[in-house]
Amino acid sequence: MEGESFRVLFRTFGCKANQYDTERMRQELEALGAVSAEGASSAHLCVVNTCTVTNQADADARRFIRRIQRENPEIRVVAAGCSSALKPQAYREMDGVVGVVEGHDPVEVARTAVLGLERGTGEEGLVQLGVRKALDRLDHEPVGGELLNRREGGTRGWLKVQDGCDRRCSFCATRLARGASRSRTPQEVLAEARLLARSHPELVITGIHIGHYGRDLEDPTSLSRLVEFLLQELPDVRLRLGSVEATEVDGLLLDLLATSGGRLAPHLHMPLQSGSDAVLQGMRRWHTRSQYRDRVLEIAERVPVLGLGADIITGFPGETGQDHDQTVSLVEELPFTYLHVFPFSPRDGTVAADLSDPVPQRVAGERSRELRELGLEKGTTYRSARVGATATVVLEGAGGWGLTEDYLRVEVQNATGLGEALYSGHLQGDGGHLYIDLSPGSDVIERDPSTTGPRPTPRTGA
Repeated sequence: MEGESFRVLFRTFGCKANQYDTERMRQELEALGAVSAEGASSAHLCVVNTCTVTNQADADARRFIRRIQRENPEIRVVAAGCSSALKPQAYREMDGVVGVVEGHDPVEVARTAVLGLERGTGEEGLVQLGVRKALDRLDHEPVGGELLNRREGGTRGWLKVQDGCDRRCSFCATRLARGASRSRTPQEVLAEARLLARSHPELVITGIHIGHYGRDLEDPTSLSRLVEFLLQELPDVRLRLGSVEATEVDGLLLDLLATSGGRLAPHLHMPLQSGSDAVLQGMRRWHTRSQYRDRVLEIAERVPVLGLGADIITGFPGETGQDHDQTVSLVEELPFTYLHVFPFSPRDGTVAADLSDPVPQRVAGERSRELRELGLEKGTTYRSARVGATATVVLEGAGGWGLTEDYLRVEVQNATGLGEALYSGHLQGDGGHLYIDLSPGSDVIERDPSTTGPRPTPRTGA
């Protein structure tokens, strides 16, 4: 490897906040001369950003490390992220792991990667170091590190506004791994958003608990005021909220969803977890069934075209058949367009791990399947209702697919040659398969070339 840049493979498990953190790790290592590898066979090192939301997530990360070791016995591994923060020794004991970062600090990941490569060979100076490209540095950034310039390989950019969580849900280990809520200042968020807007027509506001954004700042503010500020300062970018609690969608945020003309995407992912008050109490959730229901119905009345998702846990200790039926009935009533449903997974160090009256895994799995099927049915019904309506998509991947403002993934036809922008057209097909035709003549939402480069050739619409 002497005299050449080192090639690094990046692998992320878990949420958009983790994906953001990986991009910061990539940027830090590339600034030291690393290049991203396409696969394990060509990589000198792999950075694995782990997740601990479920036991399966823990297992998946360790399984991946073992697999790439089989593919390339010479590859070294640095483990980082939530799982490595809670179980660092388990990763240190794995073959090929030369460093463990107990968290998400990209500077520490880069330092550990370089030291790990040197230790792995017994030589020093093998890796070409030295800043190869300028980084936008901040004097102080409470979430950590430099500004992210772009998200590699993605049309949508992740904009992380805070980290950590002050809630204490009885089932959640993420708070243990991430710590207390820490917010970036609005000015820091805007500085990064302007950089990301050069490459991404849509920015997704993400974090661990974005509904608590701004409460810890010297000049306290809120998520809704941050969104309003970004909409004012970035007129040519679509914003989308990451996961946010129903009780934290305040009046201003609802007004922005209803009146921004799609500049704040009409899409909310609002964790439910259960439709039973008894289960919610055991989970130490802070909302009741009726509070969640009332807020969703109020939002849906103001925002009739709405992508609405939720997280649900089945088989929480003590959950009865009646509790489950209450969850099913609430899902049936509310206008969900998709669901993320998981059987309960006890996490070490959480209150729920020690609760009595466990639900058999078979029962929890059956309840999950029922809710997933219900979610799919509701999604198909919503997609069918959208046929013939106008939608605005951001292209994904090579352009064969796009994501609408209300979070529908649709096929995009005749997208060859189109750039990174927002395109509008009419949804065609049926609930099972929606598509937009962007042949010459279809419409394009143009973006400001002063911030995003050349505009794509406009097309007028079918």
